Amino acid sequence: MNVFCKVFRFYYEGFRSMTLGKTLWIIILVKLFIMFAILKVFFFPNFLSSKADSKEGKSEYIVNEMEKRTHKP
Repeated sequence: MNVFCKVFRFYYEGFRSMTLGKTLWIIILVKLFIMFAILKVFFFPNFLSSKADSKEGKSEYIVNEMEKRTHKP
């Protein structure tokens, strides 16, 4: 039997026989969904899209900002 099949069967049998573990995994997946899907929308907006529309404009904005920050007296 293939090594990958053995590993898959090991985890499959382990998850199949879990009772409390399934509930914990559901809680973990819900928390991950909340962190990456919902919080990203509210706390991490797409800042560059508000500054420029094209890729060239975004890269130019970044270069200008970096130059401003490195050449401060």
